[in-house]
Amino acid sequence: MKGNEYDDIFQELKQTIGSFVPPEQDIHENTDLVADLDLDSLKVMKILELVEDRFDISIPLNIMPDVRTVKDFVLQIQELNGDE
Repeated sequence: MKGNEYDDIFQELKQTIGSFVPPEQDIHENTDLVADLDLDSLKVMKILELVEDRFDISIPLNIMPDVRTVKDFVLQIQELNGDE
């Protein structure tokens, strides 16, 4: 899935994350994945798996400490997708 724009990736990611949080939870670029969404490690791993499948990428676990917000995650997906 090459050539994704930032907004497209954001919307896909927002939808994926949204299935793991209460429906009333707002998800924005600056939403903190752990502090704001209270995602445990099992949910994060499931989200990673879904994102890898959706974008046909492999996410190295060593980048995850740098991914705190939804925006951080989108930027990493863009980079891994070659859409810098």
